[in-house]
Amino acid sequence: MSTHNLAPTELGTESVGKLLKKYAVPGIIAMTASSLYNMVDSIFIGHIPGDGPLALSGLAVTFPLMNLSSALGTLVGVGAATLVSVLLGQRNYKAANKVLANDISLNCITGVIFAAICLVFINPILRFFGASDNTLVFAREYMQVILVGNVITHLYFGLNALIRSSGNPKLAMGLTLFTVISNTILDPIFIFVLDLGIRGAAIATVLCQAMALSYSLRYFTRKDNVMRLPKGVFALDLRIAKDSLAIGMGPFLMNSASCIVTMFINQQLLKYGGDLAIGAYGIVNRINFLFIMIVMGFNQGMQPIAGYNFGALKYSRVKKVFTLTALWASGVCVLWFIASEFFPQLMVGIFTNDQELKDLADKGLRAMNPVVILVGWQMVSTNFFQSLGMVGKSIFLSLSRQLLFLVPLIYTLPLFFGIRGVFFSFPASDLLACITTFFLIHNLFRKFSKLKDGDEPTILGSQIKQR
Repeated sequence: MSTHNLAPTELGTESVGKLLKKYAVPGIIAMTASSLYNMVDSIFIGHIPGDGPLALSGLAVTFPLMNLSSALGTLVGVGAATLVSVLLGQRNYKAANKVLANDISLNCITGVIFAAICLVFINPILRFFGASDNTLVFAREYMQVILVGNVITHLYFGLNALIRSSGNPKLAMGLTLFTVISNTILDPIFIFVLDLGIRGAAIATVLCQAMALSYSLRYFTRKDNVMRLPKGVFALDLRIAKDSLAIGMGPFLMNSASCIVTMFINQQLLKYGGDLAIGAYGIVNRINFLFIMIVMGFNQGMQPIAGYNFGALKYSRVKKVFTLTALWASGVCVLWFIASEFFPQLMVGIFTNDQELKDLADKGLRAMNPVVILVGWQMVSTNFFQSLGMVGKSIFLSLSRQLLFLVPLIYTLPLFFGIRGVFFSFPASDLLACITTFFLIHNLFRKFSKLKDGDEPTILGSQIKQR
Protein backbone atom coordinates (compact mmCIF):
# COMPACT_ATOMS: atom_id res chain seq x y z
CA MET A 1 0.00 0.00 0.00
CA SER A 2 1.31 3.43 -0.91
CA THR A 3 2.08 5.64 2.02
CA HIS A 4 2.74 8.84 0.10
CA ASN A 5 -0.74 10.05 -0.84
CA LEU A 6 -2.76 8.21 1.80
CA ALA A 7 -2.55 7.81 5.54
CA PRO A 8 -1.27 4.34 6.45
CA THR A 9 -4.76 2.87 7.14
CA GLU A 10 -3.29 -0.62 6.86
CA LEU A 11 -2.08 -0.09 10.42
CA GLY A 12 -5.67 -0.59 11.56
CA THR A 13 -6.68 -3.40 9.20
CA GLU A 14 -3.73 -5.59 8.20
CA SER A 15 -2.63 -8.60 10.26
CA VAL A 16 -0.68 -7.40 13.30
CA GLY A 17 2.03 -10.01 12.72
CA LYS A 18 2.53 -8.93 9.11
CA LEU A 19 2.56 -5.28 10.11
CA LEU A 20 5.12 -5.84 12.83
CA LYS A 21 7.38 -7.61 10.37
CA LYS A 22 6.92 -4.84 7.82
CA TYR A 23 7.63 -2.03 10.26
CA ALA A 24 10.05 -3.78 12.59
CA VAL A 25 12.42 -5.25 9.98
CA PRO A 26 13.33 -1.82 8.56
CA GLY A 27 13.53 -0.51 12.12
CA ILE A 28 15.82 -3.36 13.16
CA ILE A 29 18.05 -2.83 10.13
CA ALA A 30 18.09 0.91 10.75
CA MET A 31 18.82 0.61 14.47
CA THR A 32 21.43 -2.11 13.94
CA ALA A 33 23.01 0.13 11.34
CA SER A 34 22.84 2.97 13.85
CA SER A 35 24.74 0.89 16.41
CA LEU A 36 27.28 -0.05 13.77
CA TYR A 37 27.49 3.64 12.92
CA ASN A 38 28.62 4.31 16.49
CA MET A 39 30.87 1.26 16.55
CA VAL A 40 32.69 2.29 13.38
CA ASP A 41 34.16 5.37 15.07
CA SER A 42 35.26 3.26 18.04
CA ILE A 43 36.87 0.58 15.87
CA PHE A 44 38.91 3.01 13.77
CA ILE A 45 39.80 5.23 16.74
CA GLY A 46 40.93 2.20 18.72
CA HIS A 47 43.48 1.41 16.00
CA ILE A 48 45.09 4.86 15.76
CA PRO A 49 48.84 4.09 15.89
CA GLY A 50 50.25 4.71 19.36
CA ASP A 51 47.28 6.67 20.69
CA GLY A 52 44.58 4.02 20.12
CA PRO A 53 43.90 2.84 23.72
CA LEU A 54 43.86 6.35 25.24
CA ALA A 55 41.92 7.77 22.29
CA LEU A 56 39.32 5.04 22.79
CA SER A 57 39.15 5.92 26.48
CA GLY A 58 38.76 9.59 25.53
CA LEU A 59 35.89 8.66 23.23
CA ALA A 60 34.25 6.72 26.08
CA VAL A 61 34.42 9.87 28.24
CA THR A 62 32.27 11.68 25.66
CA PHE A 63 29.40 9.17 25.95
CA PRO A 64 27.60 11.01 28.79
CA LEU A 65 27.68 14.30 26.90
CA MET A 66 26.52 12.63 23.71
CA ASN A 67 23.74 10.91 25.67
CA LEU A 68 22.66 14.28 27.01
CA SER A 69 22.52 15.68 23.48
CA SER A 70 20.56 12.63 22.38
CA ALA A 71 18.20 13.15 25.31
CA LEU A 72 17.30 16.61 24.05
CA GLY A 73 16.76 15.19 20.57
CA THR A 74 14.44 12.46 21.84
CA LEU A 75 12.55 14.96 24.01
CA VAL A 76 11.37 16.57 20.78
CA GLY A 77 11.58 13.74 18.25
CA VAL A 78 9.98 10.82 20.10
CA GLY A 79 7.06 12.91 21.28
CA ALA A 80 6.50 14.25 17.77
CA ALA A 81 6.65 10.76 16.23
CA THR A 82 4.11 9.42 18.73
CA LEU A 83 1.75 12.33 18.11
CA VAL A 84 2.00 11.85 14.35
CA SER A 85 1.10 8.15 14.60
CA VAL A 86 -1.99 8.86 16.69
CA LEU A 87 -3.07 11.88 14.62
CA LEU A 88 -2.85 9.89 11.40
CA GLY A 89 -5.01 7.23 13.06
CA GLN A 90 -7.53 9.99 13.76
CA ARG A 91 -7.22 11.30 10.14
CA ASN A 92 -6.12 14.68 11.47
CA TYR A 93 -3.59 15.52 8.76
CA LYS A 94 -3.52 19.25 9.43
CA ALA A 95 -2.44 18.72 13.03
CA ALA A 96 0.16 16.16 11.89
CA ASN A 97 1.75 18.77 9.62
CA LYS A 98 1.84 21.23 12.51
CA VAL A 99 3.70 18.62 14.54
CA LEU A 100 6.23 18.34 11.71
CA ALA A 101 6.84 22.10 11.71
CA ASN A 102 7.14 22.17 15.50
CA ASP A 103 9.61 19.29 15.42
CA ILE A 104 11.96 21.27 13.18
CA SER A 105 11.68 24.51 15.17
CA LEU A 106 12.15 22.88 18.57
CA ASN A 107 15.13 20.82 17.38
CA CYS A 108 16.84 23.94 16.05
CA ILE A 109 16.28 25.85 19.28
CA THR A 110 17.43 23.08 21.62
CA GLY A 111 20.33 22.09 19.37
CA VAL A 112 21.82 25.59 19.19
CA ILE A 113 21.43 26.36 22.90
CA PHE A 114 22.91 23.03 24.01
CA ALA A 115 25.89 23.27 21.66
CA ALA A 116 26.69 26.86 22.62
CA ILE A 117 26.72 26.12 26.36
CA CYS A 118 28.80 22.97 25.99
CA LEU A 119 31.39 24.56 23.71
CA VAL A 120 31.98 27.36 26.20
CA PHE A 121 32.49 24.96 29.13
CA ILE A 122 33.86 21.95 27.24
CA ASN A 123 36.93 21.29 29.44
CA PRO A 124 35.23 21.29 32.87
CA ILE A 125 32.29 19.31 31.47
CA LEU A 126 34.54 16.56 30.13
CA ARG A 127 36.55 16.41 33.35
CA PHE A 128 33.29 16.13 35.26
CA PHE A 129 32.40 13.14 33.07
CA GLY A 130 35.65 11.35 33.88
CA ALA A 131 38.36 12.77 31.60
CA SER A 132 41.90 12.71 32.97
CA ASP A 133 44.97 14.61 31.84
CA ASN A 134 45.70 11.70 29.50
CA THR A 135 42.28 11.52 27.81
CA LEU A 136 41.01 15.12 27.87
CA VAL A 137 42.70 16.15 24.63
CA PHE A 138 41.10 13.26 22.71
CA ALA A 139 37.65 13.80 24.19
CA ARG A 140 37.78 17.55 23.48
CA GLU A 141 38.90 17.16 19.86
CA TYR A 142 36.02 14.78 19.17
CA MET A 143 33.25 16.68 20.96
CA GLN A 144 34.10 20.12 19.58
CA VAL A 145 33.25 18.93 16.07
CA ILE A 146 30.18 16.96 17.20
CA LEU A 147 28.81 20.00 19.04
CA VAL A 148 29.30 22.30 16.05
CA GLY A 149 27.10 19.91 14.07
CA ASN A 150 24.64 19.34 16.92
CA VAL A 151 21.64 20.93 15.16
CA ILE A 152 22.24 18.72 12.13
CA THR A 153 22.22 15.62 14.36
CA HIS A 154 19.00 16.65 16.13
CA LEU A 155 17.18 17.40 12.90
CA TYR A 156 18.39 14.25 11.16
CA PHE A 157 17.19 11.90 13.90
CA GLY A 158 13.98 13.86 14.49
CA LEU A 159 12.90 13.83 10.85
CA ASN A 160 13.94 10.21 10.46
CA ALA A 161 11.51 9.26 13.25
CA LEU A 162 8.72 11.24 11.56
CA ILE A 163 9.38 9.57 8.21
CA ARG A 164 8.96 6.19 9.89
CA SER A 165 5.85 7.19 11.86
CA SER A 166 4.18 8.67 8.78
CA GLY A 167 4.26 5.24 7.13
CA ASN A 168 7.60 4.99 5.31
CA PRO A 169 9.87 2.82 7.46
CA LYS A 170 11.91 1.65 4.46
CA LEU A 171 13.03 5.18 3.64
CA ALA A 172 13.94 5.79 7.29
CA MET A 173 15.97 2.59 7.19
CA GLY A 174 17.61 3.54 3.90
CA LEU A 175 18.77 6.90 5.23
CA THR A 176 20.29 5.25 8.28
CA LEU A 177 22.07 2.67 6.13
CA PHE A 178 23.41 5.49 3.98
CA THR A 179 24.96 7.22 6.99
CA VAL A 180 26.55 3.95 8.16
CA ILE A 181 28.06 3.07 4.79
CA SER A 182 29.27 6.60 4.09
CA ASN A 183 30.73 6.91 7.59
CA THR A 184 32.58 3.62 7.18
CA ILE A 185 34.10 4.95 3.97
CA LEU A 186 34.94 8.43 5.25
CA ASP A 187 36.28 7.46 8.69
CA PRO A 188 39.58 5.89 7.52
CA ILE A 189 40.04 8.71 5.00
CA PHE A 190 39.71 11.48 7.60
CA ILE A 191 41.44 9.58 10.43
CA PHE A 192 44.39 7.98 8.64
CA VAL A 193 44.76 9.40 5.12
CA LEU A 194 44.22 13.05 6.11
CA ASP A 195 45.86 12.33 9.49
CA LEU A 196 43.13 14.08 11.48
CA GLY A 197 42.93 11.40 14.15
CA ILE A 198 39.92 11.36 16.44
CA ARG A 199 38.78 14.76 15.11
CA GLY A 200 38.52 13.20 11.65
CA ALA A 201 36.05 10.61 12.96
CA ALA A 202 33.81 13.39 14.25
CA ILE A 203 33.98 15.30 10.95
CA ALA A 204 32.95 12.17 9.05
CA THR A 205 30.03 11.63 11.42
CA VAL A 206 28.59 15.12 11.04
CA LEU A 207 29.12 15.17 7.27
CA CYS A 208 27.22 11.91 6.78
CA GLN A 209 24.32 13.12 8.90
CA ALA A 210 24.17 16.38 6.96
CA MET A 211 23.80 14.51 3.66
CA ALA A 212 20.99 12.34 5.08
CA LEU A 213 19.27 15.39 6.55
CA SER A 214 19.22 17.19 3.19
CA TYR A 215 17.30 14.29 1.66
CA SER A 216 14.87 14.15 4.61
CA LEU A 217 14.03 17.83 4.17
CA ARG A 218 13.48 17.27 0.47
CA TYR A 219 11.19 14.31 1.23
CA PHE A 220 8.86 16.48 3.30
CA THR A 221 8.50 19.03 0.48
CA ARG A 222 6.96 16.49 -1.92
CA LYS A 223 3.41 17.37 -2.92
CA ASP A 224 2.22 13.75 -2.92
CA ASN A 225 3.01 13.28 0.79
CA VAL A 226 0.22 13.46 3.32
CA MET A 227 2.75 15.26 5.57
CA ARG A 228 4.49 18.30 4.08
CA LEU A 229 6.60 21.19 5.31
CA PRO A 230 4.53 24.37 5.49
CA LYS A 231 5.60 27.49 3.65
CA GLY A 232 7.03 30.47 5.51
CA VAL A 233 8.22 30.71 9.10
CA PHE A 234 7.79 27.65 11.30
CA ALA A 235 6.05 29.35 14.21
CA LEU A 236 5.67 27.21 17.33
CA ASP A 237 2.20 25.96 18.26
CA LEU A 238 2.41 25.96 22.05
CA ARG A 239 -0.28 23.31 22.48
CA ILE A 240 1.43 20.86 20.14
CA ALA A 241 4.83 21.67 21.60
CA LYS A 242 3.52 20.99 25.10
CA ASP A 243 1.97 17.63 24.12
CA SER A 244 5.05 16.61 22.16
CA LEU A 245 7.44 17.46 24.98
CA ALA A 246 5.21 15.77 27.56
CA ILE A 247 5.19 12.51 25.60
CA GLY A 248 8.90 12.73 24.89
CA MET A 249 9.68 13.37 28.55
CA GLY A 250 9.99 9.65 29.29
CA PRO A 251 12.80 8.88 26.83
CA PHE A 252 14.34 12.29 27.58
CA LEU A 253 14.63 11.47 31.26
CA MET A 254 15.86 7.98 30.42
CA ASN A 255 18.68 9.37 28.27
CA SER A 256 19.41 12.11 30.80
CA ALA A 257 19.60 9.50 33.51
CA SER A 258 21.91 7.48 31.27
CA CYS A 259 24.15 10.54 31.03
CA ILE A 260 24.28 10.92 34.81
CA VAL A 261 24.79 7.22 35.40
CA THR A 262 27.57 6.99 32.81
CA MET A 263 29.29 9.89 34.56
CA PHE A 264 29.12 8.00 37.86
CA ILE A 265 30.35 4.83 36.16
CA ASN A 266 33.31 6.64 34.59
CA GLN A 267 34.25 8.18 37.92
CA GLN A 268 34.12 4.80 39.66
CA LEU A 269 36.04 3.08 36.87
CA LEU A 270 38.72 5.78 36.97
CA LYS A 271 38.95 5.34 40.75
CA TYR A 272 39.24 1.55 40.75
CA GLY A 273 40.83 0.81 37.37
CA GLY A 274 42.22 3.96 35.69
CA ASP A 275 41.88 5.26 32.14
CA LEU A 276 41.92 1.83 30.49
CA ALA A 277 38.98 0.71 32.64
CA ILE A 278 36.93 3.53 31.11
CA GLY A 279 38.06 2.40 27.67
CA ALA A 280 37.05 -1.18 28.50
CA TYR A 281 33.59 -0.02 29.52
CA GLY A 282 33.38 1.95 26.27
CA ILE A 283 34.03 -1.26 24.33
CA VAL A 284 31.48 -3.24 26.34
CA ASN A 285 28.97 -0.42 25.94
CA ARG A 286 29.36 -0.46 22.16
CA ILE A 287 28.87 -4.24 22.02
CA ASN A 288 25.78 -4.12 24.22
CA PHE A 289 24.51 -1.17 22.21
CA LEU A 290 24.31 -3.40 19.13
CA PHE A 291 21.80 -5.72 20.80
CA ILE A 292 19.95 -2.86 22.46
CA MET A 293 19.48 -1.24 19.07
CA ILE A 294 17.97 -4.43 17.66
CA VAL A 295 15.41 -4.44 20.48
CA MET A 296 14.79 -0.75 19.85
CA GLY A 297 14.19 -1.64 16.20
CA PHE A 298 11.34 -3.88 17.35
CA ASN A 299 10.10 -0.99 19.49
CA GLN A 300 10.17 1.29 16.46
CA GLY A 301 8.10 -1.23 14.55
CA MET A 302 5.63 -1.49 17.41
CA GLN A 303 5.28 2.26 18.02
CA PRO A 304 3.29 3.33 14.92
CA ILE A 305 1.08 0.21 15.08
CA ALA A 306 0.30 0.63 18.78
CA GLY A 307 -0.13 4.40 18.48
CA TYR A 308 -2.38 4.22 15.40
CA ASN A 309 -4.66 1.52 16.81
CA PHE A 310 -4.83 3.21 20.18
CA GLY A 311 -5.91 6.39 18.40
CA ALA A 312 -8.48 4.31 16.46
CA LEU A 313 -9.69 2.67 19.73
CA LYS A 314 -8.75 -0.86 18.60
CA TYR A 315 -7.43 -2.26 21.85
CA SER A 316 -7.30 -5.90 20.82
CA ARG A 317 -4.73 -5.00 18.17
CA VAL A 318 -2.81 -2.85 20.64
CA LYS A 319 -2.48 -5.80 23.04
CA LYS A 320 -1.47 -8.18 20.29
CA VAL A 321 1.34 -6.00 18.95
CA PHE A 322 2.79 -5.67 22.45
CA THR A 323 2.76 -9.43 23.00
CA LEU A 324 4.45 -10.19 19.67
CA THR A 325 7.08 -7.47 20.12
CA ALA A 326 7.96 -8.62 23.63
CA LEU A 327 8.30 -12.23 22.44
CA TRP A 328 10.59 -11.37 19.52
CA ALA A 329 12.69 -8.96 21.60
CA SER A 330 13.23 -11.68 24.20
CA GLY A 331 14.57 -13.95 21.47
CA VAL A 332 17.17 -11.33 20.59
CA CYS A 333 18.23 -11.15 24.22
CA VAL A 334 18.84 -14.90 24.32
CA LEU A 335 21.36 -14.43 21.51
CA TRP A 336 22.80 -11.45 23.41
CA PHE A 337 23.40 -13.65 26.46
CA ILE A 338 25.07 -16.40 24.41
CA ALA A 339 27.39 -13.94 22.66
CA SER A 340 28.37 -12.24 25.93
CA GLU A 341 29.13 -15.41 27.84
CA PHE A 342 30.74 -17.59 25.19
CA PHE A 343 32.33 -15.26 22.61
CA PRO A 344 33.57 -12.16 24.49
CA GLN A 345 37.16 -12.25 23.22
CA LEU A 346 36.00 -12.42 19.60
CA MET A 347 33.88 -9.27 19.95
CA VAL A 348 36.33 -7.30 22.09
CA GLY A 349 39.20 -7.99 19.70
CA ILE A 350 37.48 -5.98 16.97
CA PHE A 351 38.11 -2.75 18.87
CA THR A 352 41.70 -3.04 20.06
CA ASN A 353 44.92 -5.04 19.91
CA ASP A 354 46.03 -3.88 23.37
CA GLN A 355 45.99 -7.01 25.55
CA GLU A 356 45.40 -5.24 28.86
CA LEU A 357 42.44 -3.38 27.44
CA LYS A 358 41.07 -6.58 25.89
CA ASP A 359 41.28 -8.46 29.19
CA LEU A 360 39.45 -5.70 31.07
CA ALA A 361 36.69 -5.53 28.45
CA ASP A 362 36.33 -9.34 28.44
CA LYS A 363 35.75 -9.44 32.20
CA GLY A 364 33.36 -6.49 32.02
CA LEU A 365 31.26 -8.05 29.28
CA ARG A 366 30.83 -11.31 31.18
CA ALA A 367 29.99 -9.54 34.43
CA MET A 368 27.43 -7.12 32.95
CA ASN A 369 25.17 -9.48 31.02
CA PRO A 370 24.07 -12.57 33.02
CA VAL A 371 20.39 -11.49 33.11
CA VAL A 372 20.06 -9.74 29.73
CA ILE A 373 17.49 -12.36 28.67
CA LEU A 374 14.94 -10.28 30.63
CA VAL A 375 16.01 -6.88 29.32
CA GLY A 376 14.19 -7.02 25.97
CA TRP A 377 10.78 -7.50 27.55
CA GLN A 378 11.44 -4.66 29.97
CA MET A 379 12.49 -2.29 27.18
CA VAL A 380 9.42 -3.15 25.11
CA SER A 381 7.16 -2.51 28.10
CA THR A 382 8.68 0.92 28.72
CA ASN A 383 8.31 1.86 25.05
CA PHE A 384 4.73 0.52 25.03
CA PHE A 385 3.67 2.97 27.73
CA GLN A 386 5.33 5.79 25.82
CA SER A 387 3.63 4.76 22.56
CA LEU A 388 0.23 5.08 24.22
CA GLY A 389 1.05 8.46 25.72
CA MET A 390 1.12 7.15 29.32
CA VAL A 391 3.79 9.59 30.37
CA GLY A 392 3.95 8.96 34.10
CA LYS A 393 4.51 5.21 33.84
CA SER A 394 6.98 5.61 30.98
CA ILE A 395 9.01 8.13 32.96
CA PHE A 396 9.01 5.99 36.08
CA LEU A 397 10.20 2.87 34.25
CA SER A 398 12.77 4.91 32.35
CA LEU A 399 14.27 6.23 35.57
CA SER A 400 13.86 3.29 37.94
CA ARG A 401 16.56 1.03 36.49
CA GLN A 402 19.19 3.72 36.17
CA LEU A 403 18.68 6.11 39.08
CA LEU A 404 16.64 4.17 41.62
CA PHE A 405 18.54 0.89 41.30
CA LEU A 406 21.79 1.29 39.35
CA VAL A 407 23.32 4.37 40.98
CA PRO A 408 23.28 3.05 44.57
CA LEU A 409 24.70 -0.28 43.40
CA ILE A 410 27.52 1.46 41.48
CA TYR A 411 28.77 2.93 44.74
CA THR A 412 28.00 -0.05 46.99
CA LEU A 413 29.24 -3.14 45.14
CA PRO A 414 32.76 -1.81 44.34
CA LEU A 415 33.38 -1.59 48.08
CA PHE A 416 33.26 -5.39 48.15
CA PHE A 417 34.30 -6.42 44.62
CA GLY A 418 36.46 -3.56 43.36
CA ILE A 419 36.20 -2.80 39.65
CA ARG A 420 34.11 -5.94 39.10
CA GLY A 421 31.51 -4.47 41.44
CA VAL A 422 30.90 -1.64 38.95
CA PHE A 423 30.05 -4.21 36.28
CA PHE A 424 28.02 -6.42 38.70
CA SER A 425 25.73 -3.46 39.38
CA PHE A 426 24.21 -3.76 35.90
CA PRO A 427 22.63 -7.22 36.15
CA ALA A 428 21.44 -6.49 39.69
CA SER A 429 19.63 -3.32 38.56
CA ASP A 430 18.24 -5.10 35.48
CA LEU A 431 16.62 -7.73 37.67
CA LEU A 432 15.04 -5.15 39.99
CA ALA A 433 13.75 -3.11 37.03
CA CYS A 434 12.14 -6.18 35.45
CA ILE A 435 10.30 -7.02 38.66
CA THR A 436 8.96 -3.45 38.86
CA THR A 437 7.91 -3.49 35.20
CA PHE A 438 6.00 -6.73 35.64
CA PHE A 439 3.61 -5.19 38.16
CA LEU A 440 2.94 -2.11 36.02
CA ILE A 441 2.36 -3.99 32.77
CA HIS A 442 0.12 -6.52 34.56
CA ASN A 443 -2.00 -3.66 35.89
CA LEU A 444 -2.27 -2.10 32.43
CA PHE A 445 -3.47 -5.30 30.81
CA ARG A 446 -5.98 -5.78 33.61
CA LYS A 447 -7.46 -2.40 32.62
CA PHE A 448 -7.35 -3.35 28.94
CA SER A 449 -9.46 -6.41 29.71
CA LYS A 450 -12.31 -4.07 30.75
CA LEU A 451 -12.30 -2.23 27.39
CA LYS A 452 -13.88 -3.25 24.14
CA ASP A 453 -12.82 -1.91 20.77
CA GLY A 454 -14.40 1.51 20.31
CA ASP A 455 -14.57 2.40 24.03
CA GLU A 456 -13.05 5.71 25.14
CA PRO A 457 -9.70 5.06 26.92
CA THR A 458 -10.52 7.14 29.99
CA ILE A 459 -9.50 4.47 32.52
CA LEU A 460 -6.03 4.19 30.98
CA GLY A 461 -4.87 7.71 31.86
CA SER A 462 -3.31 8.41 28.45
CA GLN A 463 -1.61 11.76 27.73
CA ILE A 464 -3.02 11.69 24.19
CA LYS A 465 -6.60 12.95 23.91
CA GLN A 466 -8.98 12.37 21.04
CA ARG A 467 -8.77 15.50 18.90
